[in-house]
Amino acid sequence: MENREEFTRPPAASVDLSDPYAREAQIFPKFSDEQIAAVKRFGKVEQHPSGSILFTRGDRSVDFFVVLKGCIEIVAPAKYGASIVITTHYENQFTGELDLFNNQKILVDGRMGADGEVIRVKRNDFRKLLAAETDIGEIITRAFILRRSGFIAHSQAGVILLAPARSGDSLRIQRFLRRNGFPVKLVSDDDEEGRAILECKSLQIDDGPFVLYAAETLLQNPTNREVAEMLGFAEEIEADVTFDVTIVGGGPAGLAAAVYAASEGLETCVIESESPGGQAGTSSKIENYLGFPTGISGQELAGRARIQAQKFGARISVPRTARRIDCSVFPYRIELEDDDTPIRTRSVVIATGARYRQLDVENLESFEGNGVHYAATAVEAAVCRNEEVIVVGGGNSAGQAAVFLSHTASHVHILVRSKELASSMSDYLISRIDASDRITLHTETEIVGLSGSGYLESVCWRNTATGIEENKPISSVFLMLGASPNTGWIKDCIALDANRFIICGGEFTDAQGVERRAFPLETSQPNVFAVGDVRSGSIKRVASAVGEGSVVVSSVHEALKTNPTITLLANDQSA
Repeated sequence: MENREEFTRPPAASVDLSDPYAREAQIFPKFSDEQIAAVKRFGKVEQHPSGSILFTRGDRSVDFFVVLKGCIEIVAPAKYGASIVITTHYENQFTGELDLFNNQKILVDGRMGADGEVIRVKRNDFRKLLAAETDIGEIITRAFILRRSGFIAHSQAGVILLAPARSGDSLRIQRFLRRNGFPVKLVSDDDEEGRAILECKSLQIDDGPFVLYAAETLLQNPTNREVAEMLGFAEEIEADVTFDVTIVGGGPAGLAAAVYAASEGLETCVIESESPGGQAGTSSKIENYLGFPTGISGQELAGRARIQAQKFGARISVPRTARRIDCSVFPYRIELEDDDTPIRTRSVVIATGARYRQLDVENLESFEGNGVHYAATAVEAAVCRNEEVIVVGGGNSAGQAAVFLSHTASHVHILVRSKELASSMSDYLISRIDASDRITLHTETEIVGLSGSGYLESVCWRNTATGIEENKPISSVFLMLGASPNTGWIKDCIALDANRFIICGGEFTDAQGVERRAFPLETSQPNVFAVGDVRSGSIKRVASAVGEGSVVVSSVHEALKTNPTITLLANDQSA
């Protein structure tokens, strides 16, 4: 069963027609005759009859096609197992979207809509084309980004998430898919499509959430890893590959390191446990980052950086969690959870960042994901629309969350233990909080109780100066309480400070008693570096993390030249 539906731009309300990036000509551009001639140098001209399949949804390593004669139809799944033609590429137009920058599964089918002639550019030659023809590369990259944005805006070519209201696991899956740039359509038993799926598959909504892919594949409450494997964006790393540099952590620091390392010819791998962006990826809008006067969301910044790194050839493997570094052999081995095959690498950049601290409340864990959140994105904001919410924390992340949530929540309560915000929050955020009649700041206040049946229903807080307690019927709490380093997986390989942040630079002594002066941002273990929030003494800002991620690559180059073999340091590396 198939219908025809031309690819649609984002809704008119979200499109600024004065913005050239929103124009349809940049989503579906046409190459000039001169550019066609340039593409031909990297590909091969082929003839195909109408109906010929060029690529199929779920394929990996799909080639790049340019139409010379005829047309190519792009087909995506639709309701109830049907499929639709979402767009057609004509003469001098090209196929593809972001999957051409990585080894993930393609989201759509491609077939000849008429007898015709195309240029086929193989995957390796496609990368050469981007590097050699920068004007063509810019056209392609912009089109690919806008095409994926269209898929996401209209929930096309992705998965259906069927879930009951206020499901913590549904929020987890939505957040995972959207932060990884994958289209997802949320349905429930309140709409026709949801009820039809439940009846067809003989499912009960309370047994969900369910993830439905390509009509026939269904998972019940899957883990993030299972979702990634089903959808094909959990890239596998071959056991016989040795990388020049492996970056553990895909936050701003890790992504910056990936961009510069890959662009400078290093074989680069990034391991990320959930999705690119790290803690910054949960920020609704960052307004004090250089070059973005109107601000940019952490997710958008991370998405652009990810594309940039992949365009240069970096391998980004999600979701992969590092279990330990084996420093007893060289090349080093990074052991992974749920995977018996370690990653071999000649150098390591640790960019695992820091995580928000938890509340010291007895039953906190039972409400995590079910009313207690550590991110304030559009996914969480949709759940608490027109409701009162609490943001706990006095830093920039808490301020950004409060301002963002105030646009959809009926009221936002900010709770801080200190007497004021000025010491830990940027002035522009304090001014917005003070000016908003939908935000109330509660100083010297802390949460002392959470209650609810299955889902958070009420919160009790106490003013520590007066001892007065207050109960509120609030079902959404956003925790943004300082930073604890993600260094538990490092074990005994690398020197840490008293707070378990990684020590970098200075003099270190190896197991034989030989002193060694570390390169900038290098740890106590040769060829192992640390950048961003996980580094001892770092400034907890996105810009500084990006700066460290970019400059560390210079030290990586020097270390790879200087240290052809590595000696294991003494086991006890804790300061």
